[in-house]
Amino acid sequence: MKKTILIIAFILLATTQIRSEIVNKITIDGNSRISDETIILFGEIEKNKDYSLNDLNEIIKKLYITDFFKNVELNIEDGNLNILIEENPIVQNLILEGIKAEKFKDKLLDVLTIKERTSYIESKLKKDISIIKTAFEENGYYFVKIDAEIKENDNNTVDLIYDIDLGKKTKISKIKFIGDKVYKDKKLLSVITSEESKFWKILSTNKFLNKQRINLDTRLLTNFYKNKGYYEVKVNNSYVNFLNNESFELIFDIDPGKKYYFNNLELSLPLDYEKENFAKVNKLLSGLSGKVFSNTRIEKVIDEIDKIALQKQYQFINAKVIEKFNDNKIDFTFKVEESEKYYVERVNILGNSYTDEKVIRNNLIIDEGDPYNKILANKSINQVKSLRIFKTVESTIKDGSSNNQKIMNIEVEEMPTGEISAGAGVGTSGSSIGFGIKEKNYLGRGVTVDANLVLSDDGIKGLLSVVNPNYKNTDNSLFTTFESSSEDKLDKFGYETSKYGLSLGTRYEQYEDIFFSPNLSIYHEDLKTNSTARDNLKKQSGEYFDINASYAFLLDKRDQKYRTNEGHRTYFSQTLPIITEDGALKNSFEYKKFHKFADEMIGRISVYLETINSITDEDVRISKRSYIPSSKLRGFEPGRIGPKDGNDHVGGNYAAALNFSTDIPFLFRNIQSTDFKFFIDTANVWGVDYSDNVDGGSKIRSSTGVSVDWWTPIGPLNFTLASPITKHHSDRTETFRFNLGTTF
Repeated sequence: MKKTILIIAFILLATTQIRSEIVNKITIDGNSRISDETIILFGEIEKNKDYSLNDLNEIIKKLYITDFFKNVELNIEDGNLNILIEENPIVQNLILEGIKAEKFKDKLLDVLTIKERTSYIESKLKKDISIIKTAFEENGYYFVKIDAEIKENDNNTVDLIYDIDLGKKTKISKIKFIGDKVYKDKKLLSVITSEESKFWKILSTNKFLNKQRINLDTRLLTNFYKNKGYYEVKVNNSYVNFLNNESFELIFDIDPGKKYYFNNLELSLPLDYEKENFAKVNKLLSGLSGKVFSNTRIEKVIDEIDKIALQKQYQFINAKVIEKFNDNKIDFTFKVEESEKYYVERVNILGNSYTDEKVIRNNLIIDEGDPYNKILANKSINQVKSLRIFKTVESTIKDGSSNNQKIMNIEVEEMPTGEISAGAGVGTSGSSIGFGIKEKNYLGRGVTVDANLVLSDDGIKGLLSVVNPNYKNTDNSLFTTFESSSEDKLDKFGYETSKYGLSLGTRYEQYEDIFFSPNLSIYHEDLKTNSTARDNLKKQSGEYFDINASYAFLLDKRDQKYRTNEGHRTYFSQTLPIITEDGALKNSFEYKKFHKFADEMIGRISVYLETINSITDEDVRISKRSYIPSSKLRGFEPGRIGPKDGNDHVGGNYAAALNFSTDIPFLFRNIQSTDFKFFIDTANVWGVDYSDNVDGGSKIRSSTGVSVDWWTPIGPLNFTLASPITKHHSDRTETFRFNLGTTF
């Protein structure tokens, strides 16, 4: 009996679904804004067609998808399809109350699903409230309250009003690292971007709780530990403890695991590859055995393989890294394999509405018709990124017209490249204020135009520079600088000068990490001395016209430019007079060596030499003479050592300095962004073109002391406490110095 009932029910249901009726007439009721034709079009409704119940349901779905309708009902009577609808109201005004920042309002309006002149849908309102809440939480407002008011207007329109109470921005009161963290909190605090809220961090935004920043910090900590040998490190999901109505405690739970060391490392090459070509890689590998594991060292080996592949025309290769664990040691095999042969059929540049396409193409190492090489493709993308005129640079590879052809799409997202800056500086030797305007993508050609004006106690200086990073597709940068200055140094050095002119130069990488910069400069100078100056200085008063040629070599082997840990930097320059009334040959040399003694202790040694000698019968102009900067001889007033003619320090023909410094990590351990250093400085300025009545040029000066570098939100603040060890009686010394400078 039950079987029979079920069969009958199934038949009735089936016949209901199958039954259909021909529609020869369509009537629509309830619409005031949406026309009948539009409804028929969106519903894909046709006359003289059979419609079943399933067909009617599909029409309803299609009409609901448009978001135009709040309710839709359909029925068929005697061939007439009756459509009864209720339209969704239109949002006439969308108002965000409680937010003052217009930029923030604009960003929110872009991401909300309900916008002005669109349909109001109640289900989407909850989603938009969640979007607003998430947006503010990501910016540190974890106690935001949101109320939505729907104000009905005439003509089936509404005003959607969000009443937003931001509350107080959530600060990070304390950052803790728990687990077997190995490293001290100060070191780990220097790795992450989040900061504890302190009274001096008035302008810092990193002190506020931000989910995206916390995720970044988790990645930074992971990378840090992996570069210290902790291959299996786990930085467990960071979490926060609620402290009060405006602050949290941020906690990172770290499980470093075992410390791993490199064991056996080998390079595996295809049989037909010449091993001699990869000798540099094998040298790197032999030097790694027994050392602490580091991701950076692995990347360095792969980079070297990439360089050799490019130099030796191994166009179709891939390098795989194979690992084998043995207790706390890891064997690595770098396996070089030949890949499939592909060629670049076409390179498409997308997303550049302002930037000239040539700017991007000129920075591509890979071009149309070239063999496709992943190494070159990645280098090309990095080259474009290095222009720093795009927010994002992405590349995708697609199949071309044949099996061995590839199409490379490079999509960029442009960003504002103009900058306005202002700066101020204050110190024991005076103060200054500066202004600047910079455009990094002038006329969309990738050219940088930078204008600066600096006002100080000594005078005024204006500078305009134009840099073309890829002049006429030569991969060489071309720069032009226009300069005008006026300096009053009568009290300190017995002269004042006004100067203007221009220079033209270029810079390119001649060899790996070796940069060459030739330069030509043309200047006019008006030099005046004071009434009390000696005759040797007074005779230099007058106007000068100089044309000089110069060149410079830079060898940069530092591991990083900011807060260097290891490596060295060598710089040499020479200036040659071409046309001048008192020609002088100038040479400058500086060598800096960095070495990490411990995780928080870095030693630095610097050697500085400068010479300037007349190649005519005239004395070297006082404004051109060598002076020791304050950074190279602390404990003495800047420029107030060395030869002295009467009351004026006149500089010298020779200057030299030897500096040593090292961090003292146990001081200020718990203070972020603070470096405490011990230093010893040795320097001297000597030699003038005349010897009468000149004093103070033979004595070697030296000093020792401590310095504190505090990286504040308003700029670097430096305190120096120094004591001279050796000095001359004519020198001007100073025990304490501070300097504060910034750009904001």
